[in-house]
Amino acid sequence: MITAFRSALASFLYNLVAPYLSVYILSLGASATQLGVASGAGMAVAGLTAPLIGWVIDRRGVRKLYLIGVGLLAASYLLYGLAGNWAIAMLAMVAFWVGRGVSGQSCSTICANSIRSEDRAKAMSLCETLAAGILGMLAPLVAAALVIQFGGTTVAGIRPLFFLAFAGTLGTLLLVYFCLPNCHWPSPRGTSRGLFGDLRVVLHGGGKLVRWLVIDAIGFLPMGMVIPFAQPFAHEVKGANELVLGMMITAFALTPLLLGIPIGHIADRIGRKRVLYVTIPLSWLSSVVLIFARNSAMLVISGVLLGFFTISAVTAGAMAYELVPKAHMGRWLGITQLFRMLLAAGAAAVAGVIWDHWGPVYVFVVVIGLELVVRMPLLISMPETLHLERNRET
Repeated sequence: MITAFRSALASFLYNLVAPYLSVYILSLGASATQLGVASGAGMAVAGLTAPLIGWVIDRRGVRKLYLIGVGLLAASYLLYGLAGNWAIAMLAMVAFWVGRGVSGQSCSTICANSIRSEDRAKAMSLCETLAAGILGMLAPLVAAALVIQFGGTTVAGIRPLFFLAFAGTLGTLLLVYFCLPNCHWPSPRGTSRGLFGDLRVVLHGGGKLVRWLVIDAIGFLPMGMVIPFAQPFAHEVKGANELVLGMMITAFALTPLLLGIPIGHIADRIGRKRVLYVTIPLSWLSSVVLIFARNSAMLVISGVLLGFFTISAVTAGAMAYELVPKAHMGRWLGITQLFRMLLAAGAAAVAGVIWDHWGPVYVFVVVIGLELVVRMPLLISMPETLHLERNRET
């Protein structure tokens, strides 16, 4: 419950700044290429540290690392608010991705090991409904009102949002410090082969795990290529103002709010893969609508469809948790984080180059192509995991 509440507040605070983050950095003087490189650098650092974090979680528990992650998030918002040029904002972006990775990995380990397989997708969807749904939908409306009050979509108008996010994140840090015990699921054998030896144990004999690493990494690409560039695309190419940008994020949150729990319940009954076959293509449609948008209504519809990315990510997350034993969960999540972040880091850097030299539209087209040609065929080849965890324990 504590982690769910903390995650919900973190989502609210991030969604305060999300509609304007890329616009803010570009307004500080960065080019799209520099924005992509900085985003990629943050993801790369977060990915490279993830296996070590997972190993420590499996050996020592989650609490201390959770506190470090939330602390880095607070520091990142403060740096954003104080940034006088784009270089400082880039440092803030690196701190954000590392903090998000550490805190998210800690939270995910608790979630993965505390919920039954038969209830996992619905429970995760309930958490996501609170985080990305109710609070996630409210935050952009609050942010839009504040930005208008402070002068519009300018550096001065956006800057106060980061100080508000900083103060709120400090509050969540105190929540974790005072209320969360150290959760730990040690290996039954109680032995360790060292960092690399313990990581090899997780993947030993698991061909399906290697396939999943590719599926998961490609599925994370929208975090590096679609979401960071959708708002600048809507603002610069389609002429969206601060209100429409906020409405797009609100619409993005509306989909998991209305459909997350019912679809999670369906995934717990008919299986994860069948749900993913529907929700993943719907998230692609978001980019198509964005590219061809002729008015503000179509931009908002694009945001609604992008909400299926959240739903598919929750369902895929439930599937990932069911592929390994609980004692391996921290390391497994660290390994998946490594692969997804490194691919997303390279993709974010490439996306900036594509934006500047080929055209913004191709940023979104590349993601759809990789998902269609690589991710979906590999997903079809994976076993259904709904009852895999229960079968492993019997």
